Amino acid sequence: MDENSVRFYACGPTVYGPAHIGNFRTFVMQDVFRRVLETSGHKTLHVRNLTDVDDKTIRQSQEQGVKLEDFTDKWTVRFHQDCEFLNLLTPHAEPSAVEHIPEQISLIERLIEGGNAYRANDGSVYFKVDAFPEYGRLSRLAEREITTSTTDRETSDEYERETAADFVLWKVRRPEDGENFWDSPWGQGRPGWHIECSAMSMKVLGDSFDLHSGGVDLIFPHHENEIAQSECATGKTFARHWFHIAHLMVEGKKMSKSLGNLHTLEDLFEQGYSAQEVRYVLLSGSYRQPLNFTFDSMKASRKAMSKLRDFATKFNFIPTTGNTLETEFGPFQPVQEALLSDLSTPEALGRCFSLVRELSEAYERGEYEGQQDAVSEVCRGFQATCDAFGLVVEPKKVDLVEIPADIENLAQKRWNAKLSKDWAMADQLRNELLELGWVVKDGKEKFELTRSAE
Repeated sequence: MDENSVRFYACGPTVYGPAHIGNFRTFVMQDVFRRVLETSGHKTLHVRNLTDVDDKTIRQSQEQGVKLEDFTDKWTVRFHQDCEFLNLLTPHAEPSAVEHIPEQISLIERLIEGGNAYRANDGSVYFKVDAFPEYGRLSRLAEREITTSTTDRETSDEYERETAADFVLWKVRRPEDGENFWDSPWGQGRPGWHIECSAMSMKVLGDSFDLHSGGVDLIFPHHENEIAQSECATGKTFARHWFHIAHLMVEGKKMSKSLGNLHTLEDLFEQGYSAQEVRYVLLSGSYRQPLNFTFDSMKASRKAMSKLRDFATKFNFIPTTGNTLETEFGPFQPVQEALLSDLSTPEALGRCFSLVRELSEAYERGEYEGQQDAVSEVCRGFQATCDAFGLVVEPKKVDLVEIPADIENLAQKRWNAKLSKDWAMADQLRNELLELGWVVKDGKEKFELTRSAE
């Protein structure tokens, strides 16, 4: 473990279905946080977990008659594909809850030995909230609010406990769990949701680390419970800083299946939007404020990305890819300064477009003619800016037919089907592309699209 790194833990997805744009608003902002650190010259140790055992994963795998591992593996692959679409940096570690059952059992044993947890009559183990006087400090909840806490994973009448505020650490095996159980000193069962993140973060990052992140909906009870159980076990500060990202609204309303506004990336791709356009919208608002996702904002992002591509074309900018990020902002220094000021992405984007306009006008006046060093400095600064935002800006193709976003997305779906060895789907999508007038040619690591002959 490199002690000079900024070590942070991000609550990852529960892999029981496709992540929606609300989930990805959080993951994109966490990605920007890491990118801003790295483009500023800092090393990072980024941990993001996978929740692959909880009530939802077990219930839905049981309903579908699929083994839990096969069920969660399927949705983990989908999540990783979506992360790649959105150009999210791969975390340095991605522990899963099932892989860390022994660590969770060990942590629970420490809590019982310290008098911070107890075994109920039904065999489940609970954390005793009264044993941690500072409970509620993160969420600033009054005592009357704490005593009635519930979550959709753990309802107050589902398991026996001494008080409604106590939360489950180990759930005794129930018939509806099927074969999804593990042996423990308290009998067969499975871990509670909250203990998973404490055990995984402590395994990779140690008893204390720099920053913990997640959506604002996780502050209570999840993060509150993580603090309580972790600090009771170690006697040390769990996370020194917290980074919470506000909710995503859709057309001014809360996302919900009943309203039909719970969009996945695939939904937006099918409507012809590109992954970069989606990413642009998701990072365009302050992480402290709810972001209102609208289809007007998607159209605006398309125009914004087009302006950036115009700039890239003018300066003959060729983007670099990979995990090594540019750190020399040069003329784009004001963008970095805005990002370093409480991760102000709206201000940073505003400064970026002001600079793009000014530099473009200077270029058109001939100020960069014969000034290759100055052009290179602009391109390095633009690369650093793109790296910080996580945007991939390609110059517009000159004298070539531009590939529409929906065609590129269709080709990407075909490529993913090929990687997954779903040959039937790959062939079907290839034929669809041919019918639309496009030929796809596969290479070792990527594909190319060309117009089919008339």
